[in-house]
Amino acid sequence: MIIEHRGISPTIDPGAYVASTATVVGDVRISAGARILHGAVLTSENGTITIGANTVIMENALVRARANHDVTIGDSVMVGPHAHVNGAVIDDEAFIATGASLFPGSHIEAGAEVRINGVVQINTRLRAGDVVPIGWVAVGNPAQLFSPDRHDEIWAIQSELDFTGTVYGTAAGTSMREIMREQSEFYGAHRDDQPAP
Repeated sequence: MIIEHRGISPTIDPGAYVASTATVVGDVRISAGARILHGAVLTSENGTITIGANTVIMENALVRARANHDVTIGDSVMVGPHAHVNGAVIDDEAFIATGASLFPGSHIEAGAEVRINGVVQINTRLRAGDVVPIGWVAVGNPAQLFSPDRHDEIWAIQSELDFTGTVYGTAAGTSMREIMREQSEFYGAHRDDQPAP
């Protein structure tokens, strides 16, 4: 489905392919040769998504732009099935494997790899050619890599990266009730969505 959101329709190059069961919402720009496969969701939530040439977004991947966190995916990038790309920048020729998660403010430089179920935390920069191993966590700028069992070390770095400010635009310590009231209001704008012309 191609959906207009907040008065903006996706722009899809005639040389691109979007599967009939994919969903593309709002300010999404898809270049020639890009392939958006079945079940993938590309949704612009007050941000812009740009998909480069010959990039493939596999089945059931989620790509979400946010206010202050556009998504830019360069040329010749693979985004694997069930991957989660939220407010991230991915440079050319990067590989984002099945189930990988990239959070707002993260930047994956050219040729880097985030392997199966790898995580790149908020405001983290993965240098060109670096690899996040299967199931590992990258955190910081430049990224440090940790196995998932090293939670305390990950949190020591992540706690300084302003999660609530980056993800929700609120101050640290804002209650979940207030955050979700604002999120509910924000996502309520989808009530006005309609099929793009």
